[in-house]
Amino acid sequence: MRSRIRAGDTEAFGELFDGHADAVRRHAVWSGSDPSLADDVVSLTFLEAWRIRESLRPDGDSLRPWLLGIATNVLRNRRRAARRHREALRRLPARDTVPDFADEVVGRMHDADQVAAAVAALRALRRADREVFLLCVWSQLDYAAAAEALGVPVGTVRSRLSRARTRLRALAEQEMARTRKIPVEQGEYR
Repeated sequence: MRSRIRAGDTEAFGELFDGHADAVRRHAVWSGSDPSLADDVVSLTFLEAWRIRESLRPDGDSLRPWLLGIATNVLRNRRRAARRHREALRRLPARDTVPDFADEVVGRMHDADQVAAAVAALRALRRADREVFLLCVWSQLDYAAAAEALGVPVGTVRSRLSRARTRLRALAEQEMARTRKIPVEQGEYR
């Protein structure tokens, strides 16, 4: 299949998409991407994979590590662009507007507490640790595949994953404790 993809075989690329689009989408969501934008990340990942298909190594097993490595780079680029956009907006003169509180209300719904705590804890991890955690735990890549996706040694993946798990456990506990103390009525907490 690798040689067919490298040669530009659209049927092989369609099979690649059908077999791995869901894994790329899950990786995007668990990387902290807005679920509504996850499909954009999938599209950009496969567009980039098509563009750089000739750089695909001719030997190897699963193509998922290659795709998740591309997805990780797409997510990095999107975050950089979003940060530049926020910085540009901060330089604009302030307007008298009423903030939109809808996201805050949704975030405080009881059903979303654990998801919000997990996402907040994931975002608090160092980028390198978060990427390894997402690839190994959520995308279920083994150490070697995650190392290939990120272009780092296997030992680096192991140490980052260990550090991420330890830090994530502590961050999740802190976040859950914080979200449990949301006032319901004056003087009461849920």
